[in-house]
Amino acid sequence: MDEKFLKPYDPEGTEGRIYAEWEKSGLFNPDNLPDSTKRKPFVIMMPPPNATGILHMGHALGLTIQDILIRYKRMQGFAALWLPGTDHAAIATQSKVEKQIKKDEGLSRHDLGREELLKRIDAFVAESRQTIQKQTRILGASCDWSREAFTFDEKRNKAVNTLFKKMYDAGLIYRGHRIVNWDPKGQTTISDDEIVYEERAAKLYTFRYSKNFPISIATTRPETKVGDVAVAVHPDDARYKEFVGKEYDTVFCDVPLHIKIVADKEVDPAFGTGAVGLTPAHSQIDWEIADRHLLSNKNTVINEYAKMTVAGRLADMKTTEARDIVVAWLKDEELLEKEEDTTQNIATAERTGGIIEPLPKLQWWIEVNKEIPGRGKTLKELMLEPVRSGQIKIIPEHFEKTYFNWIENLRDWCISRQIWYGHRIPVWYRGEEVVVGEAPKEEGWVQDEDSLDTWFSSGLWTFSTLGWPDATDDLARFHPTDVMIHAYEILFFWTARMILMTEFALNTVPFHTVYLTGIIRDEKGRKLSKSLGNGIDPIDIAKKFGTDAGRMALIIGNTPGTDMRMSEEKIKGYKHFANKLWNIARFVLTNAVADASVLKNGNKTWASAPERAHFSAHEHELLAELDTITSDVTKDIEEFRVYMAAEKIYHYAWHELADKIIEESKPILAGTDVSARASRAWLLLILLDRVLRLLHPFMPFITEEIYQSLPTKDAEFLMVAKWPV
Repeated sequence: MDEKFLKPYDPEGTEGRIYAEWEKSGLFNPDNLPDSTKRKPFVIMMPPPNATGILHMGHALGLTIQDILIRYKRMQGFAALWLPGTDHAAIATQSKVEKQIKKDEGLSRHDLGREELLKRIDAFVAESRQTIQKQTRILGASCDWSREAFTFDEKRNKAVNTLFKKMYDAGLIYRGHRIVNWDPKGQTTISDDEIVYEERAAKLYTFRYSKNFPISIATTRPETKVGDVAVAVHPDDARYKEFVGKEYDTVFCDVPLHIKIVADKEVDPAFGTGAVGLTPAHSQIDWEIADRHLLSNKNTVINEYAKMTVAGRLADMKTTEARDIVVAWLKDEELLEKEEDTTQNIATAERTGGIIEPLPKLQWWIEVNKEIPGRGKTLKELMLEPVRSGQIKIIPEHFEKTYFNWIENLRDWCISRQIWYGHRIPVWYRGEEVVVGEAPKEEGWVQDEDSLDTWFSSGLWTFSTLGWPDATDDLARFHPTDVMIHAYEILFFWTARMILMTEFALNTVPFHTVYLTGIIRDEKGRKLSKSLGNGIDPIDIAKKFGTDAGRMALIIGNTPGTDMRMSEEKIKGYKHFANKLWNIARFVLTNAVADASVLKNGNKTWASAPERAHFSAHEHELLAELDTITSDVTKDIEEFRVYMAAEKIYHYAWHELADKIIEESKPILAGTDVSARASRAWLLLILLDRVLRLLHPFMPFITEEIYQSLPTKDAEFLMVAKWPV
């Protein structure tokens, strides 16, 4: 027996050493596997974590599930490619660096200038990426580091610029003046998906513009009414039919207004008075109603800093201050009819917390409802079809309905951002001339100041990482990929956009299966956060209990798309299991190897001898039972029930092998019947060998460490040994 079994299992002294040996072997790279070109590929692209900090338990869950599938497929004989990387996460990264500079030096980005700020961000990102790489290794991820990618490296920039040009040439990318979600705090546009709605207390004010105005309106934002151009009512609302089509001139809080009464089905007759003041420049819905009724006046009354731009008493005031002034004016003029307490969903920017102001801005957009030349379909249809046809399967299935609903209601995608970090929009201007794609060689051209939405570049992830737009061997061999695993929160942020980009660029799907994970919560069901002080750091867990214990705690009981509670007590339970497994191996290798050697047959390997004829009827039953477990575990992993597979092999190892089979083997191995001892010793070796193989994708470190001491060892590493059949 190996001397290491004389001591308790030490994960801290084992895991780093084993990972270094795996990485040194080069076997994470499918090109280095035996008969690599004959192997069928199985591919997962690692969702690139944001280069803004450290990995959390959500990352650990995703990485664990991906690693389970990759290790399983590698052992099955596939050319298993798991390609790692990080995302430059432009808004989040720039925001974090800017905050730190402001705190440390009291400087803004404009004080530093574009070049200096980008230099600071690059240094921060380089350090952050190194931290993430180190943490990913600690978690046992058997990914191919030789192919690692970054969404903002040179190769990805080439892919981004190429696709931008292709979409522009196809008439799908355009520059237009439309309502955007403006973040006054971050000073940039953000997408609908980057908005966080917060329920807050508010007031609903009912009033008239002036004493001679015939209709009362209700709003929670009276300060915006200085930008109104119309009042909309429902066409079937009898209260207002006589006023539809009429126009009125009035003065509201020092601001002259020209108001037209229009009828539109978008209006809810049950809200407030059933009449809504239209402020097209500061509401997406109002903008669309104004377009339908050919209302051309869409002037802004609020600027990029959330300040009023009108003359009079509201000039240059913050919107929150202006609200109080307008309400006071309404009271003075006896125009305020009612003031009610209510709650309101306030749109805030996910990254900065700033309150969103809808503003009309000249931006770059992707048109989702326009037919693609030569394809006869829109981008929206390209996003819907593969999921509807079953070409892409979403797990759990009920998220498909949510996906369809989101895509069907999708508006054109604003892809420009007013930040300095990120892929700069590949458009150059010289007077009235415009060049899209590569930078002109002549002098006098100025590049667009804006950068692209991060989701534009990460939407290319499955194929830009394989060398596109170049026709590489990797692209031909490994795309489409097999499965994408990430939290359900980014189904629309990312999955939908990957489908859009891949279908347009390659006329194929990016992957065949989307596996959605839930959110890891604390034992009370709360989200893990620094502010609550309930955060669980996966690296701390690895140091305290071992990575294998943390992985099992994350997997068992964790069904797809469902939030799961996590506690240190649960993780501690799987540390005990690791110790139990170590003790099983110690017993078998101490008591069985010498007896099993009696049955060694000529030049046959330990793995192939003895024939099953040597076993008793009861031992045949025990083997058959493990064969059933093997079949069940295999089927569960194939069908993405990894939580069930882990639980079954855990239960078998502890409650069958340890509690029953080993206990009943002790008197046999201590007996005088040489044949019975040898047969039982062989049985134990076979059962241990099988358990290690089945358990390896879930607990890679301890299984590899034990496997290296087995006489049944048939490969350099357990991670490339054969999956049991």
